[in-house]
Amino acid sequence: MSGGAGPGVLVEPDSGRGLDIAVVAASWHSEVMEGLVAGATRVLETAGANIRLIQVPGTFELPVATLKALESGADAVVALGVVMRGATPHFEYVCQAATHGLTEVVLRTGKAVGFGLLTVDDEEQALDRAGLPISREDKGGEAAAAALTTTLVLKAL
Repeated sequence: MSGGAGPGVLVEPDSGRGLDIAVVAASWHSEVMEGLVAGATRVLETAGANIRLIQVPGTFELPVATLKALESGADAVVALGVVMRGATPHFEYVCQAATHGLTEVVLRTGKAVGFGLLTVDDEEQALDRAGLPISREDKGGEAAAAALTTTLVLKAL
C-alpha cells in the first residue's frame, strides 16, 4: 500500500529466529536500492532471521533468482527493485514480467515472497518510498515484514 495506510514494518523481536530469508535485490538506481535493502535488512535483523543478500542486474531478473533462492532452501524471499516510467513501453513490459514472474514463483513453491518492487514515475517518488532518512515510506522494510509474517502464517497452517 502507498501513502502510509498499511500496517507498517512492525515485527516482533526474534519472531523470525531460525528462518533463512533471502533478499533478492536489483542493481539499478543504487541510492534507492541501498535504502530498500537497508530497510529489509533492519526488519529481518530485528526478527532474528538469517539473511542472505543476492544481487541481480535488474528487476527483470528478480523472478528467476527468487525461484532459485527458494529452491535452494530459503524459507522466504524479499524481492526488491525499482522501475521508473520512461518515454517507451519498457516500463510496462518489465513491471508486468516481474510481477507475473514473482506471482508464479509464489504459487509454484508455496513460499512467501515479499513484493518490494517500486513502480514509479520518477526518482522523487522512488526516493520517497526507499526508507532513507528523507523518505516518507520504507517499502523495503514493509516487504520484509510481509515475507516474514506470511512465512509464519504458512508454517502455522
